[in-house]
Amino acid sequence: MNEHEKIYFKSGNNRTYYNVNCRMWEQQRRKRKQSGKCKNCDCISVWIGVCASIAQKNQLIEEKYKESTGKEIEVTWTQMSSGADINTGIASGNIDIGFLGIAPAITGCINEVGYKIFTNVSGQEHGIMTNQETIWNLGDLVESQNQIALVNTGSIQHIILARALQNAGYDPHALDTNIVAMKHPDGMNALQTGNVSCQLTTNPYLLKEREDSSLHEVSGISEVWSKEDTFIVGVASEAMYKENQELYQAVCDAIKAAINLINTDTEEAAKLTYDLDGNSLQDEIAYMQAGIYSVETKGIFELAKFMGDAGFIDKTPETYQDLVFSNVSGD
Repeated sequence: MNEHEKIYFKSGNNRTYYNVNCRMWEQQRRKRKQSGKCKNCDCISVWIGVCASIAQKNQLIEEKYKESTGKEIEVTWTQMSSGADINTGIASGNIDIGFLGIAPAITGCINEVGYKIFTNVSGQEHGIMTNQETIWNLGDLVESQNQIALVNTGSIQHIILARALQNAGYDPHALDTNIVAMKHPDGMNALQTGNVSCQLTTNPYLLKEREDSSLHEVSGISEVWSKEDTFIVGVASEAMYKENQELYQAVCDAIKAAINLINTDTEEAAKLTYDLDGNSLQDEIAYMQAGIYSVETKGIFELAKFMGDAGFIDKTPETYQDLVFSNVSGD
């Protein structure tokens, strides 16, 4: 195998983000072609998410790429810390494809980072859990000192909270000063030990917290967010989309196959991924069954319009097509 036909994947330390990283494919491919050393160099840098482990372990990208090109590729996975560098990586040309939450994906599209959404991946329900007997709805939190743990300001959890507040008749930013930025597992621990009053989270943490008899759910989130709504999406650099369609399509097909496995044989899919978070196999199956996995987006344009109106992004997209490539369907 020619070394120029290798793809190097880096995986994140949580289920949401995985980095697929190699040399900058566009720049390096041009250099090699100009030098005459490589006429068929296909390199890619990618961040991908929950379906990545399935694609990795079943070698789906290798399979789809070989089917379409007749060439083989080698995929090597290593670990990185988070998905925060996706926008920077794509803007700099170091990353070409990534999976991330819909809110930062919309932000990246609007800020013209240089990518669009190329696939939906999944939806998961969200909820606010509390350890306080006096808190049952959002109104009980407004003008209080109760702290709400969520991933960070500007995250999809923050935006869901803002939409819920607006839906309940409050200013969407009424609880901004109550937010404490914590990763999901840290927030769950803080909630269960009484260090915060509430946590706005998603599965698998929400499933675990609902089993805790010392906690109960705060109403208001399900009115503005359901598991059918797009939560995780895939984004691709516009440069890659335009200049390496074969590789772009192979990744699309691989993720579609991974989603299909989750939907048709959840137990088999869970066997490939349950060790990512140290889950039991049964917990992983429950997590997958609680979500919706599909390549079609749902609700992203309306979400983007809300983000613009509420000041989370500087401008509002004019059309759905401002956010997605032409192969993507949904709303």
